Amino acid sequence: MSAVRPSSDEVREWDDLARSASDRGDSAESFDEIHQLLCFEIAGAPYAVPVERVREIVRMRPVTPVPRTPEVVRGVISLRGEMIELIDLRRRLDLGSIEPSRRTRIIVVKTDDDEVVGLLVDAVREVLRVSDEAIQSATGSDTGAVSELCTFRDEFVSIIELDRLLALDA
Repeated sequence: MSAVRPSSDEVREWDDLARSASDRGDSAESFDEIHQLLCFEIAGAPYAVPVERVREIVRMRPVTPVPRTPEVVRGVISLRGEMIELIDLRRRLDLGSIEPSRRTRIIVVKTDDDEVVGLLVDAVREVLRVSDEAIQSATGSDTGAVSELCTFRDEFVSIIELDRLLALDA
């Protein structure tokens, strides 16, 4: 069995993301703790998860539905022989569901239990480097899976608490 290798476009895309993340360093920020967040889109809005929880980003692939699972679970995918549960973030965040497009990606994240789960998102944007000052707690009585907000450039980015998000009965 041969190994599946990423295409040259995917490798270039990752190289560009990594390069842009490292180039944004600033000596004034060195005294603040810098958080790296993977920013992605759902229904046109920016969301993010901590980079250290991301294992990889892959293009959409065939999904095998699993009977009697919550609606937010699209099914499972095979990634280099590993079976990974796929969560539709649009459905999980009550934003409806759409058919995947060319920009649709699966963000494979690590859980606290050392398992992996795939998160179906509309598109991946970039890696953000933000200081503590740019991050605030989300306000409101029920923030759902969003734990914090960060300001980046001229917009607010919702930071997702993966443990809350993956608690499917919540």
